[in-house]
Amino acid sequence: MEITQKFRGVYIINGSIATENIAPQIRVYGEKLIKSNDKEYRIWDPRRSKLAAAILNDIKTFPIENDSKIFYLGASSGTTSSHISDIAIDGLVYCVEFSPRMMRNLVDLCSIRENMIPLLEDATKPRNYIHLVEKVDVVYCDVAQPKQSELFMDNMRLFLKEDGIGIIMIKSRSIDVTKNPKKVFKEEESKIKTSGFRIIEKIDLVPYKKDHMAFVCGFSF
Repeated sequence: MEITQKFRGVYIINGSIATENIAPQIRVYGEKLIKSNDKEYRIWDPRRSKLAAAILNDIKTFPIENDSKIFYLGASSGTTSSHISDIAIDGLVYCVEFSPRMMRNLVDLCSIRENMIPLLEDATKPRNYIHLVEKVDVVYCDVAQPKQSELFMDNMRLFLKEDGIGIIMIKSRSIDVTKNPKKVFKEEESKIKTSGFRIIEKIDLVPYKKDHMAFVCGFSF
């Protein structure tokens, strides 16, 4: 079995990407577990995780380090955020989720993974939780709704460090199902640029996710 490192904490195992499991023998979403040299790895499914899809589609900017603080908007039941917690083993992952049903699963997950903090909050109202979250290195947004770029930028302004990185997974069909996805992506890019941010990188998520694009962003100074 061949294991190589793609980014710090992200591995390639026989063509699949994986993270080292910080909660051995415990699966989060039914993912495959692989043991090698006294370590256990979790296969990271790109059809279940947009960040995994972006990595396999050769994202160049990967800002998550072992001690990073990450603010995750739209954590759901914890599929992607659990892999991030494997990587940021000495950091923190603040997980915002609006659905009480998803939050129940997320709370159970966070009780096992001590570097994950669940927040039952509405990401469109960041000032409601400003007292709960510190400045972070990464803001990650996966909220499928028409105003996803706006809420992403609002949260970056409040919580992202000056030299931090924001990553948003744009789902064009959630913004306008009648428009060509390419037109939606162009409009969202323009919106982000005219609001004081720069686009560092864009990654199409096909074939893993249709009509999705990842934008990697930072502040414009």
